[in-house]
Amino acid sequence: MDGRKCVVLGVTGGIACYKSCELVSRLVKAGVDVYVIMTEHATKLVQPLTFQTLSKHPVAVDTFQPVNAFEVEHIALAQRADLFLIAPATANILAKMAHGIADDMLSTTVLATKAPILVAPAMNTGMWENPATQENIRALQKRGVQLCGPEGGRLACGDSGMGRMSEPADIAEAALALLNQQETMRGLKVLVTAGPTREPIDPVRYITNRSSGKMGYALAEAALQMGAEVTLVSGPVSLTPPAGARVLPVETTEDLLSVMQAEAPAQDIIIQAAAPADYRPREVADQKIKKQAGEPFTLVMAETPDVAKAVGRTRRADQFIAGFAAETEKLTEHAAEKLERKNLDMIIANDVTRPGAGFDVDTNIITVITKEGSKDYPMMTKKELARVILEEILNARNAGGAPCTPR
Repeated sequence: MDGRKCVVLGVTGGIACYKSCELVSRLVKAGVDVYVIMTEHATKLVQPLTFQTLSKHPVAVDTFQPVNAFEVEHIALAQRADLFLIAPATANILAKMAHGIADDMLSTTVLATKAPILVAPAMNTGMWENPATQENIRALQKRGVQLCGPEGGRLACGDSGMGRMSEPADIAEAALALLNQQETMRGLKVLVTAGPTREPIDPVRYITNRSSGKMGYALAEAALQMGAEVTLVSGPVSLTPPAGARVLPVETTEDLLSVMQAEAPAQDIIIQAAAPADYRPREVADQKIKKQAGEPFTLVMAETPDVAKAVGRTRRADQFIAGFAAETEKLTEHAAEKLERKNLDMIIANDVTRPGAGFDVDTNIITVITKEGSKDYPMMTKKELARVILEEILNARNAGGAPCTPR
């Protein structure tokens, strides 16, 4: 390997596939290694030899005709990719991706890859606007697939409207930005906490909260994609950890404190997205507590350790520590108080009473707060916000402070 970044480009059978020749040329001129996979329909519009000549690599078309006899080609390409790009991305390939269908070389390879995925949709306006296509797009975006386009204008079929593939220059720019973004956290050790904790009442019951862990898992995944060495400290959630993360499971807030005290000193960046319980039962019953014939049941609670405060108290001066504040009122005021009290560099605040924000949803609405000021962000998916938060952290860390623009 020569150290160059690798883009695996999927070319499908849309009329816009002729534009992908220029796209390959632009990426190669930018120093990117490009491997092309074509669908059978695409080969009816552009000859594979054209892409082979431009990329200087054989073009893959047939799943059962490996170019290299010593490799399973679709797995080799899936693993080689630093970015998986599909342009044009027809309604057909988007539907296959959304539903996990793998019936040709391209759909099989993209299903196997762990690389970031960028698609440039291209299709008739009616197909783009069809509810089935829009539902597929939403499903893919929730999984982190990014879009470039489509654009509005006159289409090959003669219609005018949304569905035209973005220009090769714009797609190449988006692809290069994603490739460069992957280097921005190279060499950094990042610890992310995620999910709730559970505080036992008896062997059957426990106290917890509504945290799903989705924001923390999105942050861990994004940090991995940006080149960081990631430790994910996770409470009990129903999520699959991102490949490549070192995962340390915890159950109670005391467990979380113990792990953080052991792991935090070695980290460059600590992002505390977990929602540990603030209280625990003072006494835990050895046996299941039975109903008392209609009598009320009193549970005496004690405070749990303040994990974020403990980490902030013993931090290294060169560490960057970010926390989260889920509030229901006086968002900025309460979050700013936590920023100071817990010795944080940044706090990401959200009002969990707002529709589309808070626990157990795929979107969020945040305010990033530092000692220098604050910045509001509109509703985005948690995967999109993960990138935003990491960029804010990097900017603040590199500036030795916090560059958020005061309101």
